[in-house]
Amino acid sequence: MSPDFTANPDPAAPALQRLRIVLVGTQHPGNMGSAARAMKTMGLSNLVLVAPEKPPDAESYALAAGADDLLAAAATHATLAEAVADCTRVYGCTARSRRIALDELAPREAAERALEAAGSEGEVALVFGRERTGLDNDELQLCHAAVHIPANPGYSSLNLAAAVQVISYELRLAALAVQAAAPRVEDDARREPPASHAQLEGMFGQLAETLDDIDFHKGRTPEAAMRKLRRIFLRAGLDEREVRLLRGVLSDAQRMAMLATRPR
Repeated sequence: MSPDFTANPDPAAPALQRLRIVLVGTQHPGNMGSAARAMKTMGLSNLVLVAPEKPPDAESYALAAGADDLLAAAATHATLAEAVADCTRVYGCTARSRRIALDELAPREAAERALEAAGSEGEVALVFGRERTGLDNDELQLCHAAVHIPANPGYSSLNLAAAVQVISYELRLAALAVQAAAPRVEDDARREPPASHAQLEGMFGQLAETLDDIDFHKGRTPEAAMRKLRRIFLRAGLDEREVRLLRGVLSDAQRMAMLATRPR
């Protein structure tokens, strides 16, 4: 039985939905499967093929290792222009080249820009060229910027699937950052209204009484301690439910203090 890769929801998935990985002129079918696997491990699901020399075959699916669904759903186009026609941003992943004057981005910066564009504008494509020759001039002309992986200059021959893995990883990091920064609508909907000034002052009054009841100050003036406690609670931004909870705690403390002072 194959493992269930869908049991746990992916928190990065919403931010990654508008991103596509486009492979242009792939020469080895196995690389398509390895690229699909690299994508799926990072939560990407939209694979697009442009004029592959051979269609995905048994080797492709074997190397996909569980990412068969990405290969099966991959759209195939005759040209890169067709594959990115509906995209608002296109980033070409390529070695440094002076043939075409494009802004060059590191993978992390490219990922951040891609996520920002996908969130506000529409579909975004990350394009990878042929294993031996990369993207040609006409294809680079379709890109808004180039993405360069700063590999070892003495041995910069990066396998296609490895390059897809690097970019997919950076896209995932950027997506998780977007998810972490997004307001949680569900939590906001459940949140109680913020405590009013009167509710806070009522709690502070009860807090002062409780501190007296338990002899917290031990003969010292209470003003300094209350000023510090007020600052702590005001910084917390308490809501109505939290104030009720704290007042319940204070009431129990007062009750216990009263019991402790009763004659046996």
